[in-house]
Amino acid sequence: MQKCMKKNVWIVLVLVAALSITGCTQQAAAPDGSLALSFLKEIDQLGPRTAGTELEKKAADFVADKLKGMGYEVKRTPFDYEDNGTKHSENVIAVKKGTGKGTIIVGAHYDSVDAAKGVDDNGSGIAVALEAAQSLQKTDTVHTLAFVFFGAEEVDLLGSAYYTEQMTPEQIADTVLMVNFDSLVAGDIAYVYGNPDEKGKFREHVLALATQEKINLITQQGLNPEFQKGTTGPWSDHAAFEALGIPFIYFESTNWNLGEMDGYTQVDLTLGEEGEVWHTQYDTYDYIDKTFPGRIAERLTVFAKVIKKILSEDLSGI
Repeated sequence: MQKCMKKNVWIVLVLVAALSITGCTQQAAAPDGSLALSFLKEIDQLGPRTAGTELEKKAADFVADKLKGMGYEVKRTPFDYEDNGTKHSENVIAVKKGTGKGTIIVGAHYDSVDAAKGVDDNGSGIAVALEAAQSLQKTDTVHTLAFVFFGAEEVDLLGSAYYTEQMTPEQIADTVLMVNFDSLVAGDIAYVYGNPDEKGKFREHVLALATQEKINLITQQGLNPEFQKGTTGPWSDHAAFEALGIPFIYFESTNWNLGEMDGYTQVDLTLGEEGEVWHTQYDTYDYIDKTFPGRIAERLTVFAKVIKKILSEDLSGI
C-alpha cells in the first residue's frame, strides 16, 4: 500500500512539474502584440489624459507601475510649463543596461488631447513600448535601452524637448538611435519613417527586415513633393532628437495616399472625423475595433515584432 502511494505521489509530482514547465513555455512564447493589447485595453479605461491634468498624472503612474512590476528602476523627471497658468507634467524613464556600447532611446508620449480617450494617439505607442520593455527586460542586448514615456507631447512636444535639453554632449554622441511610437492602430497602413540623409539607413534596415519576415510595413512614397520619400514631418517626439543629429525611426499608422497626402488623413473621409481618428471623439478602443475589425491586434503584432527584433540587434555596424 505504501509503495503504491509513493508511486502515485511521484506520478503526481511529475505531472505538476510538466504542467508548470508548459505554463512557463506558453508565457515565454506569448504572441507578439498580445501584451500590448492587454496594456491598451487598460489604457482605454483611463480616459482622456490631457497634459497638465490629474488624468495625465494618473497615466504617468500607470506607466511607472507597469515598469516597476517588470523589475525596472523608474525615474520620473518633472517639468513645468505655462498654459493659462503654470502646468506640471513629467517624463517617465526606465533603463536596461546593454552588454556593449551605445544607447537606443525608445519613446512614446502618454498624454492625449481632451477630446479623445487617446487609444490610437497614443495609447497604442505606450502599449508597444511597454511590451518591448517587458519582453527584453531579462534578455541580453548589446545596446543600453532607455524607455522614455513623454508627457505633454500634445502641447508643443514639451516632454521630448525637455528630455533632449537635459542630454549632455556625451549622451548625444552615445545615442545610436531614437525610436518613436505614435498612433499605431487606427490608420489604414503601417509605416516606418526615418532621416532624409545617410542616417535613413536605419529606416532601410527596418524595411529590409520587414520584407525578410513578411511583415506588412512600408514607408511613405513621396507622393507629396513637400515630403521626401521615407520621411515625415516634425510633429512628434522624434523631432527634438533629429534636431540634435540623432538618427531616428518613427512608427505610425495612417494613409499618405488620402486627402492632402501629408499623413494627416488616416482613413476614408467618411469615417472618423473627415478621415481622422486621432484628436477626435472617435479615438476609442470600441470605435476602432468595431470600424476596423482585427486592425488593432494586427498592428500591435506588426510593431511589437519589428521593434523587439531591432532592439535585440547590434546596430553599430549598420
